[in-house]
Amino acid sequence: MHKLGTFISGKAGRWVILAAWIVIALVLNLTLPQANSQEEEQAETFLHDTNSDEAARIIEEEFSDNSGLPALLTWYQESGLSEENLQSIQQFSADLQGADIEAATVTPFQDIPLPLLKEQLSDDGTTLVMPILFDNGTATDAVEDGLEKIQSAASDAFEQNPFEQSLDSGDLLVRTTGPAGISVDAVGLFSQGDTTLLFATVLIVLIFLLVIYRSPILALVPLIGVGFAYLVISPILGALGKAELISFDSQGIAIMTVLLFGAGTDYCLFLITRFRENLWEIKSKKAALVRSLTSASGAIAMSGLTVIVAMLVLLVANYGSINRFAIPFAIAIFIMLLASLTLVPAMLTIIGRVSFFPFIPRTEDMQQQRAKEKGKPVRTKKPHNKIGNAVGSLVTKHPWKIAIITIVVLGVLAGISSRITYTYDTLSSFPDNMPSKEGFDILTDHVNAGELAPVSVITETDDPEAVRTALEDLAYTAAVMDPEQAESNEQLVRIQLELNENPYSNEAMAHIPDIKETVANTTGDADNVWIGGQTAEQYDTQQVTKHDEKWIIPIVIGFITLLLLTYLRSVTATIYLVATVLLSFFSALGLGWLILHYGFGVDAIQGFIPLYAFVFIVALGEDYNIFMISSIWKRSKTMPLKQAIADGVAHTGGVITSAGLILAATFAVLTTLPIQILVHFGTITAIGVLLDTFLVRPFLVPAITAILGKWAFWPWKKRIQQTEQNEQKAQA
Repeated sequence: MHKLGTFISGKAGRWVILAAWIVIALVLNLTLPQANSQEEEQAETFLHDTNSDEAARIIEEEFSDNSGLPALLTWYQESGLSEENLQSIQQFSADLQGADIEAATVTPFQDIPLPLLKEQLSDDGTTLVMPILFDNGTATDAVEDGLEKIQSAASDAFEQNPFEQSLDSGDLLVRTTGPAGISVDAVGLFSQGDTTLLFATVLIVLIFLLVIYRSPILALVPLIGVGFAYLVISPILGALGKAELISFDSQGIAIMTVLLFGAGTDYCLFLITRFRENLWEIKSKKAALVRSLTSASGAIAMSGLTVIVAMLVLLVANYGSINRFAIPFAIAIFIMLLASLTLVPAMLTIIGRVSFFPFIPRTEDMQQQRAKEKGKPVRTKKPHNKIGNAVGSLVTKHPWKIAIITIVVLGVLAGISSRITYTYDTLSSFPDNMPSKEGFDILTDHVNAGELAPVSVITETDDPEAVRTALEDLAYTAAVMDPEQAESNEQLVRIQLELNENPYSNEAMAHIPDIKETVANTTGDADNVWIGGQTAEQYDTQQVTKHDEKWIIPIVIGFITLLLLTYLRSVTATIYLVATVLLSFFSALGLGWLILHYGFGVDAIQGFIPLYAFVFIVALGEDYNIFMISSIWKRSKTMPLKQAIADGVAHTGGVITSAGLILAATFAVLTTLPIQILVHFGTITAIGVLLDTFLVRPFLVPAITAILGKWAFWPWKKRIQQTEQNEQKAQA
């Protein structure tokens, strides 16, 4: 790193580095597609077959005449649907038969006699459901185009387009719900957030940098560094996606953007802070940069490597969206790491002290010379950190009190995490005004909600009626359809049942094992029972996510432990650094639940958020521990450990607090999006970062280090002996 710093700070080297990044960014963006053009919203949910996957495959192969992705046009009028309304709907159905809607089958309502159509109304006469079936495997874009054509056709068939009428208008209205409507709305929500999220993240980072450093030039340096990294990352991911080497969706790109700007700015701040400190002591900006890069690069590289390893562990996941995070996120952090160790130092060398204008750091000699030239008295200004010094002094004087208080506070919050309610309901993450959500609410209030997503039971049996009867006897069954025979297997049947409750709810998911057991007991063959449909898929999501947690969490902890052990060469320090971050994670879950549940009325958070949050909070939280403990370790070579702890806390307090605030703010940007999954994730992760920043890093970790004393280095005998010698010198 010393050699790299010497090259980057050289007269030619700094411009070579800057030119290289500009050329690479230009070439990649002119020759490769962007990441957002290769987003795959219909990627596999599970990477290994589940029972619901097998059911979906059997339905497509054996029951193709009655399978597909249903869109439910839910017609509603508060005063009741009149004969005139029904005739208009029939005419609209006839118009749709001639419309060019790709891969869609429209139920011919125009052929249903009016008296029979009336029988399909809800009991209160206000609601009618018109199914439209899209072929299995139809791309979301094609489904969206089809639904748009359906809405356009309504403008011609009705005086007032029922798709545009509000729920409180009292007029005839229609909303598209069902799996097709829900999937289109989900993709639309995430795609709308991409640009908004990018600009909001840049703005929040810029504001924080301006407030913290009060320098317009310096505020732009990290953003330029992250911006160049983003310009390189996006086409690389786009090329890999186009080559089908990796896949990612809009949700993954949104979170990657936040991670890139948050973590990337942190790495830049670690270097910038060291550079400013050295400029107070060293006249040559080149020498200051070399020393800064040499001293900070280890902690920066270790921090980045921790995040990269944690992301790559996600490749173990069987749940698709979690697995698809791994490669894009690891690539993003790796490239950002390169930018923070090459491009940012080059820019700092080019701009020099002017980077910090108007508060330019100068050595005492430079300040005296400047004052002499201006004929003014010398005003020596050195960096100071009163709050950091006070905190450092406090934790070394009262380590037991500090440790006990912080552990109790974090422990209570961690205990609350066991009371969290989780959900796997996609609809619950939608805003209330989304068409598919409004349509579902109409169905729930006026028709059986189970119509939205029936459960498909597939089994091999000689007596399908016995299976149907057994399903009808279940307390949570609202309706059971006639058995359908497979196209190539006479004994293979499908029976669809409608639940008498929300098919997306936890209660509905809990029925899936019971349904399977009921059919298995009836047929006597548990191996040939498959349960399909949205409810079954959510049940499998729950089971797969829990399985992924059991593997990923221990592996991430293991790798981070190994990295820390290699870096610190201390078993003791490694154990309590990992333990404190784990405590911080569970505390973030608990506090996040209190805020979301009692503050914003959230009944349940998405089930896979704990795993998402774990990887980010543990990996990013360990970054701050690494940066601070590195400072303590370095100082302990030349001074007593307690003094090293106090100085280390004071020395790193400002930069870590600034970095933590920026990182938490970038994750908090996610809460501004109309997507509850990202709101929950952003809230919990931001809280985890803040707990690390303001409790774990300044209080708990240094307090434990002070309590352990020389044994914090165990089994590193040389460091233990060195600590003892420093203590003896101090006493002498």
